[in-house]
Formats: sequence, structure tokens, C-alpha cells
Amino acid sequence: MPARFRIRAAEQADGVFLADMVVEAANWRPGVARPRHEILAAPEHARYISGWKRPGDTGLVAVSPENEAIGAAWYRMLPRTEPGFGYVGTGVPELVIGVRPLWRAHGVGRALLQQLVAAARAEGYARLSLSVERDNFAATLYRSEGFAVTSPAQGRDTMVRRLR
Repeated sequence: MPARFRIRAAEQADGVFLADMVVEAANWRPGVARPRHEILAAPEHARYISGWKRPGDTGLVAVSPENEAIGAAWYRMLPRTEPGFGYVGTGVPELVIGVRPLWRAHGVGRALLQQLVAAARAEGYARLSLSVERDNFAATLYRSEGFAVTSPAQGRDTMVRRLR
């Protein structure tokens, strides 16, 4: 498989694909896949895509040479009354990232993460947050890209990247 891909801005029409990436992110552990409808019906996951693309939502989509969407990363503001897994405070967008399994370990996630961090910095945000299960291999990627654990929880960590 060629490791070449391009990245474009996420559009309103990408909502269904972003939902697919929420499912990929939730089902990162091999052999323990939950059904798509179950994940997307759960409020703790639905909040990341419900009403996409609302004001303040920013995202990117990685596309294969065949123009197939292969991964996405985005952030959105979540209210204190309905915080996400990685909520750290008002004014700090929470990042979500997902990559199709066949494209993992080809630099897609890193490229999406780097470009989304740059977008958040350009939009004037001081920090980005995310949540990752402790044994998820993606935690190594996040650490290598400057995210640090700020709030350990049972089985998962909230990580923050300072942008200024």
C-alpha cells in the first residue's frame, strides 16, 4: 500500500465519515469491536459529531490517492454541562482523531495531528485537549507530539498540548 495521501479541510458533508472515525477511535482495541449504532447512540460519543459542522468546529480529512477518506482529526468546544472525555475547561477545544485500520502506521494520524495543532494555533487557541485509554498505542503518538497527561482517570488519561 502506498503511504501517500493528502489532507484537506473537513466540510459539512464529512459528518458521516467523522462518525465512522468516532467508531474507529472507540474500537481501537483489536478483537473488541462494538457495533457502530451502539457507539453513535451513546451520548458520550455522539457529542463529538452531533450537528457537525457548527461554529467553532475545525477538522481535517486525510484522503488516499484514490480519493477515499482514510482518516480524520477535528476539534470542537464542548460545554461544561456536557463535557467530553478530555474536557479540561471552557475555551479549550477537545480533539478527536480516527484512522482506518489499513492506513495506521503510515503517518496519517501524525500528519493529521500536526496540521490540526497548527490550525488551532492559527485560530488563537492556547491549548488543545484529548482523552486516550492508557493502553492505546496512540498515546505514544500524542506524547511525541507534545501532549502531556494532566488528569489521569480510571483506565484513561486526559492529555493537553500547549500551543503558545
